[in-house]
Amino acid sequence: MRKYYLDNIRWITVVIVVIYHVFYMYNAEGILGGLGKITSISVQPYDIFLYFVYPWFMPVLFLVSGISARLYLERHTDREFVKARTRKLLVPSTIGLFAFQFIQGYVSMALGDGFTEFAAAGVPKPVLFLIMAASGSGVLWFIQLLWLYSMFLFLLKKIERGKLLRAGAKAPAWLILLFYFPIWGASQILNTPIISVYRIGFYFAFFILGYYVFSHEKVTEELKRYAVPLLVIGILFCVIFSALYFSTGANYADKPVNRNPLYAACAYFGSLAMLSAVARFGDCDNRFTKWMSRKSFGLYVFHYLGISSVALLIAKPSLLPAPACYLLSLAAGFAVGFGLYEMISRIPFFGWAVLGIKKEKKNVSG
Repeated sequence: MRKYYLDNIRWITVVIVVIYHVFYMYNAEGILGGLGKITSISVQPYDIFLYFVYPWFMPVLFLVSGISARLYLERHTDREFVKARTRKLLVPSTIGLFAFQFIQGYVSMALGDGFTEFAAAGVPKPVLFLIMAASGSGVLWFIQLLWLYSMFLFLLKKIERGKLLRAGAKAPAWLILLFYFPIWGASQILNTPIISVYRIGFYFAFFILGYYVFSHEKVTEELKRYAVPLLVIGILFCVIFSALYFSTGANYADKPVNRNPLYAACAYFGSLAMLSAVARFGDCDNRFTKWMSRKSFGLYVFHYLGISSVALLIAKPSLLPAPACYLLSLAAGFAVGFGLYEMISRIPFFGWAVLGIKKEKKNVSG
């Protein structure tokens, strides 16, 4: 039986990601990556939203991905798992960069005036295209890491032969709370020095816990029993984190903030709050949720192009007031995200290269 709460967590979280990136694009906290502040307000109070959601919204996606990997492997072979994950994750984050995502690279570089710097340095055009393609990876870091974790899981399964999975099924409630400590420990290792989103150890801990622990029905039922307390705890940690670091303007996305105990608590208990609450109150489907579930991957892949294009073409030259730029960026995130998915998913090669859609075999009769 399909676990609708997993589908609902995915699309709800992707919607939060879209909203986050709108605020991120014009943030006044000095956190680089977008256009930056376009208002005359010295402190933008709504930027606190960035602090509230950032610690947990990607961890919960990795947690759900781990659960989904287990469910997939219950019905498919290891070989099918590797093949499907490579097509769905590795192809879009490699071939897709050269097939389409270099456009995102162009917009991102233009936002940061990168072309001026490269022109001054005399960078050859073929090299510039490679830089654009690499810059277009953007939000695809998530599926890059997810493919890496999936391949490691394939090897790990060969070694542990189901022992860890059986042990995870017996995890009591008190042990689930104590998993916070390995999460915090994992946040200290395998962090890339320049691009802070590649936190290999940290996100892997969520993925592997999702596979070995939270994919079990017994564990899910236990979480559902404590959904309300977990929701309160998760919100409380995130409120404390937001109030503490927003007031100082600290960079929530980089060290030392993203490696401290409070950040890890927000990430873990925020993820448990989302998982338990939606499992208990949102394990259902209707026409809207089914539609969002089918389109959420495309929205994730393409939404930032809409947001960043508005920033480049309208907000940067100050063609519209700041509030209009925010609203237009939000609308463009959804419109471009859904629109490009509908178009590209229908084009055979590009559907495969950019979205990992399986090629349909033609039936030849005769």
